[in-house]
Amino acid sequence: MKTTAVRVTPETRDRAHEVARRQGVPMVVVLERAVKEYQERLFWEEVDRTYGEARQDEQAWREETEERAVWDATLLDGLEDEPYEE
Repeated sequence: MKTTAVRVTPETRDRAHEVARRQGVPMVVVLERAVKEYQERLFWEEVDRTYGEARQDEQAWREETEERAVWDATLLDGLEDEPYEE
């Protein structure tokens, strides 16, 4: 695995070290997971904010709900739900 140095405060280093110790994983794994979770949280916060803004716009929200209704009809396609496989 290729790695690089990243500057963090001693407090952050100590926290990451403690989590790594408790989880029994390398600190790099802790940092990777933390950044991934943070990135996902930011994504969903943006989604939530965007939907909130759309709800304030009557026309935009009506278009959104109409589109959902169209897509909901695909749930009645008679096909069985099967796990996605590549």
